[in-house]
Amino acid sequence: MNEKQTRKQIIDKSLLSAGWNINDQTQVIIESSLGSRSVANEPESSYSNQFSDYVLLGKNGKALAVVEAKKTSKDAELGREQAKQYCLNIQNESDGELPFCFYTNGYDIFFWDLGNYPPKKVIGFPRRDDLERYLYIRKNRKPLATELINVGIAGRDYQIQAIRSVMEGIERKRQMFLLVMATGTGKTRTCVALVDTLMRSGWAERVLFLVDRIALRDQALEAFKEFLPNEPCWPKLGEKNIATDRRIYISTYPTMLNIVRDDRNTLSPHFF
Repeated sequence: MNEKQTRKQIIDKSLLSAGWNINDQTQVIIESSLGSRSVANEPESSYSNQFSDYVLLGKNGKALAVVEAKKTSKDAELGREQAKQYCLNIQNESDGELPFCFYTNGYDIFFWDLGNYPPKKVIGFPRRDDLERYLYIRKNRKPLATELINVGIAGRDYQIQAIRSVMEGIERKRQMFLLVMATGTGKTRTCVALVDTLMRSGWAERVLFLVDRIALRDQALEAFKEFLPNEPCWPKLGEKNIATDRRIYISTYPTMLNIVRDDRNTLSPHFF
């Protein structure tokens, strides 16, 4: 399958499933000349295509993201540098925000928040609202080094040290953390205090808290309600279907897997 077929048969459909109308130029510009100047400072022969394959636009008409496509037989990573240069050039040309970066061969999709985090493989494209939320967080989050921890939630020395270590790691652009805590040391309270800090500082707008048993779900739900009473949680009593207007979601692994695998699921893969 060549690049044109890959785009038409796979990538176009993936974008459509994420709510992007590729025929609407207020949403998507195909083979855009935006950001196509002096790609990587190489002569034109260095790249077969001197145009951004897709530019995804925000509601204000500005570029939110660039998608660089490669044919299915090629490694998606081959589009990494090209997509990066398109994003940088768009930023320079418009003197605006740096767009988010995607590169794909149809099957593998990589998302890159340039200057913040290394590329990561994702399942599906984000919706426009997802990208605008990412941009809002990027622009408005506060430095974590000076953010206070609510010691009324987690005030033991080792709890504070654990939370501060995670916060320092986040500012060093780490994305995964493991806290090992014994029974009775306040694991849930530590997590609640961490969530509180990340939300107050603008680093998180939604949080998914997963557990392996219903009893633990109920316990965590009560803890979040007690210590963060103003943050809307899911589920409320009697709710079976997932809501999309909450800030904190608490679920067992099987429940969330069933939601994700349900054919009627309308959640974006970038919802959390």
